[in-house]
Amino acid sequence: MTTQSTIPGYTYGSPDNPPSPVSMDDLAKLEGALLFTEEDVQALRNAGDILVPQTDAILDVWYGFVGSHDFLLSYFADEEGPRADYLSRVRARFGKWIEDTCRATYDETWLSYQQEIAERHYTRKNQTDGGAAEGTPPIINWRYINALVYPIYATVRPFLEKGESDPEAVERMHQAWLKAVLLQSTLWALPYMREGAW
Repeated sequence: MTTQSTIPGYTYGSPDNPPSPVSMDDLAKLEGALLFTEEDVQALRNAGDILVPQTDAILDVWYGFVGSHDFLLSYFADEEGPRADYLSRVRARFGKWIEDTCRATYDETWLSYQQEIAERHYTRKNQTDGGAAEGTPPIINWRYINALVYPIYATVRPFLEKGESDPEAVERMHQAWLKAVLLQSTLWALPYMREGAW
């Protein structure tokens, strides 16, 4: 994965990202709890070959979903309504997230960026995008990060089916995608938890 990007606020691999408090042993245990294996890693690589070229179409579905629910869109809005520049900046990172999810290395650099994403949802939500996010809510409430796992999972299947005709291969990729999204959302929960509870 690239450490250089023109995507606003995208800092995967940056030395400025602090180390994750999650150890590699913790990560291995989480992967075990999710039944996440090397077969899933390969299925994600295959999924990436199909999904990455369709990134804009996938984002259109996801942004359409968020935009159709005022309570979700409100996280990207100030008193006057949605902040277009903020939505655009987040969309660019969200698109890269699709690729990163399919190409993840599951090492300390990857863990560090998961912690960075987690902090941007909670302790530092509006700092990355500065003025573009001014006036928007200061946190993303955890309940929606958790709940959005399902639509992020369910809505990729038609895109996988566009690139793969074998139903069993589609299912392997779809299940691997679900495990990868659950793994990340679990890591993103850390800043929201009471010390020792995660």
